[in-house]
Amino acid sequence: MISLWSNDNFKVVKNNLVSKGFSEDIINRVYSTRLLGQESKLVLHGGGNTSLKTKEMDITGEIHDVLKVKGSGCDMSNIEPQGFSSVKLYPLQKLKNIQSITDQEMINYVRSNLIDSSAPNPSVEALLHAFLPHKFIDHTHASAILSLTNQKFGIKICKDILGDSAGIVPYVMPGFELAKMALSIYQQNTNITSLILIKHGIFTFADNARDSYENMVSIVQNFEDYIKANRKKFLTPTSQNYSDLLPLSEIAPIIRGACTEKDENSFDETSRYILAFRSNKEILSYVNGKDIKQYSQIGVVTPDHIIRTKNIPLILPKPILSDKNKFKMDTYKAVKKFINEYKNYFTKNNARYKPGKSELDPLPRVVLVQGVGLFALGKSMNEANIVADIAENTIGIITDSESVGSFESISESDLFDVEYWSLEQAKLNKNTKLPFEGNVVIVTGGAGEIGSAISELFVKYGAHVAVLDIDYNGAKSTCESIQKNVFPFECDVTNQKSISLAFSNITKFFGGIDIVVSNAGGAWEGKIGEVSDDILRQSFELNFFSHQNVASNAVKVMKDQKTGGVLLFNVSKQAINPGLNFGPYGLPKAATLFLVRQYALDYASDGIRSNAVNPDRIRSGMLNNNLISSRSKARGLTEDEYMSGNLLSKEVKAKDVALAFVHQALQTKTTADVTTVDGGNISAILR
Repeated sequence: MISLWSNDNFKVVKNNLVSKGFSEDIINRVYSTRLLGQESKLVLHGGGNTSLKTKEMDITGEIHDVLKVKGSGCDMSNIEPQGFSSVKLYPLQKLKNIQSITDQEMINYVRSNLIDSSAPNPSVEALLHAFLPHKFIDHTHASAILSLTNQKFGIKICKDILGDSAGIVPYVMPGFELAKMALSIYQQNTNITSLILIKHGIFTFADNARDSYENMVSIVQNFEDYIKANRKKFLTPTSQNYSDLLPLSEIAPIIRGACTEKDENSFDETSRYILAFRSNKEILSYVNGKDIKQYSQIGVVTPDHIIRTKNIPLILPKPILSDKNKFKMDTYKAVKKFINEYKNYFTKNNARYKPGKSELDPLPRVVLVQGVGLFALGKSMNEANIVADIAENTIGIITDSESVGSFESISESDLFDVEYWSLEQAKLNKNTKLPFEGNVVIVTGGAGEIGSAISELFVKYGAHVAVLDIDYNGAKSTCESIQKNVFPFECDVTNQKSISLAFSNITKFFGGIDIVVSNAGGAWEGKIGEVSDDILRQSFELNFFSHQNVASNAVKVMKDQKTGGVLLFNVSKQAINPGLNFGPYGLPKAATLFLVRQYALDYASDGIRSNAVNPDRIRSGMLNNNLISSRSKARGLTEDEYMSGNLLSKEVKAKDVALAFVHQALQTKTTADVTTVDGGNISAILR
């Protein structure tokens, strides 16, 4: 751990913020906070906070002493001045003199003294920052400190390292009580430059930002040096052979399916998760350790992790290549046991509360697979990666902790109190659930007009979308325009190996697949009695066999997940209303319409629905200006008449097709359906 303070970098930040009217104090606070937040061994996804005591004017012109403290949920690595909430300092300091206060009273009181009521909620540790007298205060959950404070003799180790230069605070749940205890310990020796919070983290403080930051770095380095000097061998590998494993693309869907909230009698009532996978030398040494069932089940390394990761991970045995069914059975059995144990944990600890708490979902968030690595579950890719980061960090901390002693978490009752603490739960994003939250959608032909519109709409409805196209740059461009939760994959849907590779990569990336929109297509013209075999076969490859190969790959994944799924096909009105000189296009589309219904028939028992959309005359890469001209002439119409030649006399757009696909995905009791999107083409009606 070294200081990253750079006067040159500080000047860049300073010049930027001075031009926006910010003071020297807040500029220093912003810069040093970013330095802390950018070091994962200090701060990980909200696990820390900083503050500044300064003066600020309210709207009446009155000057107040204020505590500017990091807002809850703000990212320290890229924080701006607006990420700090200004709270009147004197009212906060008056709380030092009272004996007790409820969490809600504390939050109300702190918020009632904000200079700006629209500011983010101040950190739950705002009172600790307010009670200490120093101008700059930094708090982190440094990995090295957690490795040594999470020990039976953690207090003694801290004293051996720091002597009298630091105060040692026994574990107390964050909030008012911790603030009071920290103040009491500080007052016993006001010469200390830090407080070590057992099984929680560290506070450093000084009258300038750089000293507080570099004091943090120096102390953490001392702890890292202690670990290095006292390390002994910890992990003993098992004697198993790990060369005969199932591929990751088959492991992930099994885990994802087993870790899905669902109604056992229905595929409709499901709550799905995105999976993030991690594996490296350190992770593999950990999951392959002989005593994995002991050291991985002790508890979290710091209490606030529990809202992301649960208290313990799920452990799964080695997935043997030759016995996939055994791994499936082992996984479902292990998840069921995990759920039952979580429910028992909840019932036992909830008995202390009157009224009781509402039980959170009992599913694991971290899954350790012997021989493979770790999987993290989240409602979004971002959330899954946060869980994975914390899990990977936990492995490092427990490994270091066990290497110098014996890792020890806080008590089960204390962990429950934090997990069900309203102030911790408030840190999680609790926006209204979107219909496709946690769902993975594949869209083929994703670089085109229709594919782009479909991808964008599914993202708006909460899905994560894999955009497939033979033109990777085009798929990438689609993703860049949508921006959020959308990812490009190169795939030639007329090549079985390319499809198989794309599905394998998608499954590894997300953990599985829920909805597939088989949208890619191309138009060939010609009189059917005169067209060449080459043209007809090209059309069948793209307009029929690509749909079959995409769907068959999707079904394999969906069956492994055992959570149902949706197959959606872009068929075209040509399937039932052929156009003059358009047989090379219409024939494979007619076959694809039959394919849709065959999938509906064959896989309904697996909860897999299969539906089609029949669009007509949509401007796109396929129906381009040249083809519009050709088709309008074939029908004896002007181009405008051709494009709006329907009952509504309106041109149908790509976004209209996208709406139809989303509609079909939402209709959980509909399969073998064909939805027309043609403005009312009476010649193409189905019945």
